[in-house]
Amino acid sequence: MDQRFPWKIHNIRQHTLILDGKLPPTMVLKNATYLNSSLRMWKQANIWIYKDRIVYVGELLPKNSSGTEILDMTGKWIVPGYIEPHVHPFQLYNPQSFAEYASQSGTTTFIQDNLMMLLLNEKKKALPFIQQFKKSPLSFYWWARLDSQTELLNEEELITNGEVRQWLADPSVLLAGELTSWPKVIDDDDLILSWMQEARVNYKRIEGHLPGASEKTIAKMVLLGVTGDHEAMTGDEAWMRLEQGLSVTLRHSSIRPDLPKLIQELKDKGLRSFDSLMMTTDGSTPSFYRDGVMDRLISIAIEEGIDPIDAYHMASYSIAKYYRMEFMQGMIATGRLATLNVLESIDNPTPLSVMSKGHWMKKDGKRNVSIEQPDWSQIPELGLDWELGDEDLQFSMPCGIEMVNNVITKPYSIEFDTSVEEINRESDESFLMLIDRYGKWKICTIIKGFSRDLGALGSSFSNSGDIILIGKSKKDMSTAFSRIKALNGGIVLVDQGEVLHEIPLTIGGMMSKEPMEAVMASEEKLKAILEKKGYTHNDPVYTLLFLSSTHLPYIRLTQKGLYDVKKKTVLFPTIMR
Repeated sequence: MDQRFPWKIHNIRQHTLILDGKLPPTMVLKNATYLNSSLRMWKQANIWIYKDRIVYVGELLPKNSSGTEILDMTGKWIVPGYIEPHVHPFQLYNPQSFAEYASQSGTTTFIQDNLMMLLLNEKKKALPFIQQFKKSPLSFYWWARLDSQTELLNEEELITNGEVRQWLADPSVLLAGELTSWPKVIDDDDLILSWMQEARVNYKRIEGHLPGASEKTIAKMVLLGVTGDHEAMTGDEAWMRLEQGLSVTLRHSSIRPDLPKLIQELKDKGLRSFDSLMMTTDGSTPSFYRDGVMDRLISIAIEEGIDPIDAYHMASYSIAKYYRMEFMQGMIATGRLATLNVLESIDNPTPLSVMSKGHWMKKDGKRNVSIEQPDWSQIPELGLDWELGDEDLQFSMPCGIEMVNNVITKPYSIEFDTSVEEINRESDESFLMLIDRYGKWKICTIIKGFSRDLGALGSSFSNSGDIILIGKSKKDMSTAFSRIKALNGGIVLVDQGEVLHEIPLTIGGMMSKEPMEAVMASEEKLKAILEKKGYTHNDPVYTLLFLSSTHLPYIRLTQKGLYDVKKKTVLFPTIMR
């Protein structure tokens, strides 16, 4: 049976012996000025640590310090390790590479989306796969998805009653959601509603996804079981959620950098308590993290006039308390995991040293430990064993997709001859294909507003794990597909037969094995080339991801076909190859 608690009985007995002086602690942080979250005060104390656990915080020093490492923290400030409560760990990076990078700026706990684990693993192997992360010096927790946020041909096989209940019963799963299919629940989807009730029975939280929702809709979702939401785009929307009893996660991400605005508008409305607020970067694309992760959000909050204690709590204690794990982490107190950040000043949340589960991830400004890679071979390779032929590149659909911004689309009528081999480069229209990763089906249309001068972009990175091809030239699109096949997954830019840039994504065709810094550089080059080629938006990775995402308006390219989100209908179905 899997161990459900970090310490066995004999370990806990050892911890109490340290207080009696019969065993020495591993380490003592002496003269530490630390954030006491229970008292909501800065206090001075000595912090005793034994391996991965804080065994005492107070005025005393250990009677037995034989072999103990004693570090004087005079002049330093110590806060709990930061928690990212809403991670999509597959935006070209992978869960391990993102976490290792984030740990260097103090974020050491991750509550993350399981969607790609479900899509890329064989169904029964997804939950066992994530157990590997329990061995990490960082802390990984997971969601249990109740829907796929797109129209899949086999969703009822992917997200089954048995699988959902198994995920909800796992101790490392803290929530159900995010619930992008809430309109179905409001209408009549009793299966998802039953899973929501199962989540509540298992003391899990339920994360909504309610952009632009009215007060009445939010009230309905609270009645149905939703406990929190991260989709407020204004102070009024955040306030409305708080009024209805939801916990609110304020977002600052690559497509919604809203935190300064949200804080100021909440302050203007007279908000007195920040206890029900958390913060997230909401699965931003790689280069967004150049300036940090949760430390960046804490800095913004402090700059916007939030009391530093509230700012630190919104990235640690408030999150831990909401997810009912403050007995383990999110605060510096006796019995918690030894996960903390050492700061040079209260106003600078980027730590000098970072400890997670008793391991120095960073010490005195220097990276101190690398994390062992999970066994990625457990995720099946993309393995494209089929060819893209000229007959596949037929575009005759009368309706296309027009980009409004990075992720919002609308329909438009196609009014030019799509039988040409290359579209005029003075227009902003391009061919667009979504092809089954197993080669069984395809759908072909036109996209307006993506670029003006790009031969082709090919991508195995998509919301459903299928292949996206966009471009002016059918020949370049074929070349891009061939390169994806040779790379065993990736994003490829081609123009006039020349490969301009490649990002290999060898983990299931969705994620890179490279370190975060390398992925950042690759994404920045991708953006720079696309900008030169007429891409006028700022987040192409999210454009690719959300082309199939049916939780956003209005027209999406899905496994079932060209889909009208508002009418919930397939306008044109996919074609079998």
